[in-house]
Amino acid sequence: MVRSSKKWFVIINPTSGNNASKKLWPKIKGFLKLNKFDFDFAFTQYEKHSIKLVYMALELQIKDIICIGGDGTLHNVVNAIMTQNYFSSSSINVGVIPIGTGNDWVKSFNIPSNIESAINAIKKDTISTQDIGRFEFKGVGTQPIYFNNLAGAGFDGFVVSKVKKLKYLGKTAYLLGALISMFTFKNFKSNITIGATEVSGKNLMILIGLCKYSGGGMQLTHAPNAFDGMLDISIAQNLSKIEILKNITKLFNGKITNYKKVKTYKAATINVEFSNDTPPFIQTDGELIGTGDFSVKIIPKAFSFYS
Repeated sequence: MVRSSKKWFVIINPTSGNNASKKLWPKIKGFLKLNKFDFDFAFTQYEKHSIKLVYMALELQIKDIICIGGDGTLHNVVNAIMTQNYFSSSSINVGVIPIGTGNDWVKSFNIPSNIESAINAIKKDTISTQDIGRFEFKGVGTQPIYFNNLAGAGFDGFVVSKVKKLKYLGKTAYLLGALISMFTFKNFKSNITIGATEVSGKNLMILIGLCKYSGGGMQLTHAPNAFDGMLDISIAQNLSKIEILKNITKLFNGKITNYKKVKTYKAATINVEFSNDTPPFIQTDGELIGTGDFSVKIIPKAFSFYS
């Protein structure tokens, strides 16, 4: 049960789910009050505003946060937690009421999409603590980016770039984005170091996963486990357009990792260097973050959430 002394901070992304969060907030607020949550709240007003809101909550010594939005909103909350200097990251607990286009991360942990059920799940006060991926571009002086679900370079990132304009279609946007991308995306050359293993050649995409689902339900890595201290890595090699079309349903049922041109690995680190003049799009948790050579390492047991 929720302890009466516990203070919560609720962050609402009003644009999530095609503006559904804003419309549903009065109902959510009512359920929280009915269940005797003591909370303050704020709406995000611009991109990454949730990072500043988390900092503000922590400065006020509030370590229990409820995130209302989609995977992108949660991604920003996680990045705030991983970059703050107030508390250890694992001592900050996040509850999620999922209202978004993909809602991929919650699927791995069976967090309900129903508002009342999601609040009841938070109310049970059961905490899980998962690993986090630390992504860093090489040689450009940028800050690390943290991800709680999956990072992808290549076709995966290209699809995300298309889906941004199609989100009004809901989950169908990801399938349509994949079909559109298939005709225009070009495979890329890369040199990859996974632990002590080196992999070079032409690739369709590189996936680095912690959890099971991404891209509106796609299953792109072989055996992800957010608690084992390892990255689950898939490298889809030089697939032709016909091969992509033949295997497109396998992106959603998890069988893509069984295809002969898809190699899977488990490792705590990965380094990627691109040989192309124009390196491919890269996404973390469904958010485009740029292009360029990069490295990723695992941070074990770094993010705590109500499960």
